[in-house]
Amino acid sequence: MKRIEQVIVVEGRHDTENLKKYYDCETIETHGTCLSEFTIRLIQRAQKARGVIVFTDPDSPGNRIRHAVNEAVPGCLNAYIDKELAKTAHKVGVEHAGQQALEDALSHLVKERPDQEEELTMQDLYELGLSGRENSSQLREQVGRALHLGNGNARTMCSRLNSLGITKEKLQEVLNG
Repeated sequence: MKRIEQVIVVEGRHDTENLKKYYDCETIETHGTCLSEFTIRLIQRAQKARGVIVFTDPDSPGNRIRHAVNEAVPGCLNAYIDKELAKTAHKVGVEHAGQQALEDALSHLVKERPDQEEELTMQDLYELGLSGRENSSQLREQVGRALHLGNGNARTMCSRLNSLGITKEKLQEVLNG
């Protein structure tokens, strides 16, 4: 069983159970979108001691939790899982992902840098077809899969791309594929 040194922040116990089937790891569960002060302090201590991987569900609540953790605890690594690989007929989440999907997400960790100079604008995303078009959502999903950024609306995608220092040229390469 592969050991993960960092502490993994997940949403709930079912996520923890699924990860522990395949990995020797420790988790911190947020238990929903309202992060308590206790949970934030716990994540901060884990970040100082061993590092943290934020691994939330590929949905809106998961994105809100991820954003809150990254704001409160700078320097976290982020694992993004493809929504299609983490769902059942009616639900989506880390708890539903198979071993290969988990491995892919955990082997492509992303460290957001909020101090990164913003190079991409919403206008750039529009020009590349990533916003304001009929197929923009599908194109953002394509970019999210290629760069292991997860999914999100145009504003979220722009923020993630900027925090990683992705240029318009690199984005064009990904889209041309």
